[in-house]
Amino acid sequence: METLNCRGLACPQPVLRTKHFVETNPQALEFTVVVDNAASAQNVVRFVESQGFSASLQQEGTDFEIKAVNSEEAGGEAAGEDLAKSNEKTLVLITKNTMGFGDDVLGAGLMFNFLNTLNEMGETLWRLVFLNSGVKLTIEGAKTLLAIQQLEAQGVSVLVCGTCLNHFNLLDQKRVGETTNMLDIVTSLQLADKVISV
Repeated sequence: METLNCRGLACPQPVLRTKHFVETNPQALEFTVVVDNAASAQNVVRFVESQGFSASLQQEGTDFEIKAVNSEEAGGEAAGEDLAKSNEKTLVLITKNTMGFGDDVLGAGLMFNFLNTLNEMGETLWRLVFLNSGVKLTIEGAKTLLAIQQLEAQGVSVLVCGTCLNHFNLLDQKRVGETTNMLDIVTSLQLADKVISV
């Protein structure tokens, strides 16, 4: 069984190496990926599952070992391909935890109102992507958390940058969405019919 050693690789390299392996070894029935941080482990698990593999995750010391096994029952269509079948898709890219410039208190209130009003977009709202300090909107105790959780419950996809969470030491405090990487974000931008950047 092939083992991909992705220790020490910065996001999104572990996912990219895994993607390359899957593409160049289409007959592979199982393989293992080893990473050394939780964000990369979550990203790799989500990617291999989107490719039709079942994934098991074990931690030994500082290493995370993801074992991927080909699973016909998993259905296997990539998330991007599945979502591409819907009609118009609007992606909202949120790069900070306030809206606008000039006053952060006002900006925090505007962002709260914005997220609580997004459901008015209806079915065209496809995905929210949180980057940089925007990830602070997704953590435990954030006033915006409930609004984002409600959008996710309504079927809106929520991606939260793992590198950003790690930078702010907030990975364990995230309470909504999937921890993601730059490959997912770039792919999302390609798949979206419209991108709104906040």
